[in-house]
Amino acid sequence: MNPVPMSRLTSVYGSFRARVMAARLESEGFDVELRGAVDNPYRLTVGEMARVDLYVPAEQLDEASLALLVAEVDEADEILDDDRPPVRVRPVPLTWVAALILFVLIAGPIALLLRWY
Repeated sequence: MNPVPMSRLTSVYGSFRARVMAARLESEGFDVELRGAVDNPYRLTVGEMARVDLYVPAEQLDEASLALLVAEVDEADEILDDDRPPVRVRPVPLTWVAALILFVLIAGPIALLLRWY
């Protein structure tokens, strides 16, 4: 029995992201193999020591790449189609701003005068 040649699909940093991507691909029917810092005892999430490579069989490479792209587009679309109403920011009334400036202009010199006594 000849082993199936595996090709690197992508690399991610951190075993959590790698396992999530692998689970997504496996749910689509792809054979996935993780190589690298999968069970790293240091639990690094950045840098080359945290890199995990995702491998799929060479004949599944194009379809797996397309599946990841579709999942990424769907995820971005969910973020953009959020049904929450936009947050409204109430502007500060101009009279409050004017009152604050006037207070600072009057209270500042008074505080300086009181400091000398």
